[in-house]
Amino acid sequence: MTKLWINMGPQHPMTHGLWNLKILVDGETIVDAEPVLGYLHRGVEKLCERRTYNQIIPLADRLCYVSSLCFAHAYCLTVEEMMDLEIPERAKYLRVIALEMQRLTSHMTWLMAIGPDVGLITLLLYCLREREYFLDLLQLQTGARMNQNYPRIGGVAQDIPANFEHKINKIFEKFKVRVKDYHKVTNESSAFLKRMQGVGTLSVEDAIAYGVTGPNLRGSGAKRDMREHDPYEVYDELDWEIQVRDEGDSLARFHVRMGEMLESCKIIRQALKKMPDGPINVKAPLRPEGQSFRRTEDSRGEVSYYVVGNGGESPYRLKVRSPIFCTMNVLPKLLRGVNVADVLAIMGSIDVCIGETDK
Repeated sequence: MTKLWINMGPQHPMTHGLWNLKILVDGETIVDAEPVLGYLHRGVEKLCERRTYNQIIPLADRLCYVSSLCFAHAYCLTVEEMMDLEIPERAKYLRVIALEMQRLTSHMTWLMAIGPDVGLITLLLYCLREREYFLDLLQLQTGARMNQNYPRIGGVAQDIPANFEHKINKIFEKFKVRVKDYHKVTNESSAFLKRMQGVGTLSVEDAIAYGVTGPNLRGSGAKRDMREHDPYEVYDELDWEIQVRDEGDSLARFHVRMGEMLESCKIIRQALKKMPDGPINVKAPLRPEGQSFRRTEDSRGEVSYYVVGNGGESPYRLKVRSPIFCTMNVLPKLLRGVNVADVLAIMGSIDVCIGETDK
């Protein structure tokens, strides 16, 4: 049979964003694959070199439209390290609460997206409902449901309201019950299990070699999480577990993220109990000088910033390392030999975000 190149994208439900997947097929089998990026490139790194340090925070927010707070926080953390700036203890706890809430909303978005990919519309409807609760909590803390502009160089924008902990506990109790519903819907669906189990298997050696990080790496058996291996804020003072699976397939990546959502709830509750009183920010220098590199754990993997300051109001150089841009490198190896119909399940399990990929 003649081999044929097919474009899955740039407008395709599988892509979960604006990019193109070229696949070489021999009948129904994929022989080779080539991800084509750049459709959403905005030149954010160069834009940052023409903005003051504080003006960059809203730009960092927009690197990922689902996990924006994580990128803004990583930027602030990097600049604070360059300035040798120690932020108040309360601000560190507030950041952790916001970051884990963002992780919850991001994973909920992934879960409601992968449902229709494998034929479970019910999962989409369930997750849309619960995601609203977490967005309500984020709005209470930050003032916005999307692009929160919450972290600041030196702390955070505002404190939490007095009734915040009560609202969180109420929603988390509901969520514990809902998670059981998610597992019931997926575990009792033979179609879901057949499309996910043993599909898109990625070995831990290949994952590391190609620069895969986050849940996609932990789904292949590597117990690596920047919150533990390069601790920041107060993660090393809290009790939580890294979620790992050894199978390396799409179902393993699914279970890792499901476990992480419950761990995020645990982290937030501990942070609320341990959080001290005090100020939420300190004044930062306007014209820093030096350079710094910092990495954090986004909902999709390792986010890294490299910032160089030369004493001006704007950084001399800013570089962002986004997790999915690196994960895209492994697609040809991941897709060779699978059926065309399996592409949807595999890409859904990776949790693609093109905003941070193209920058």
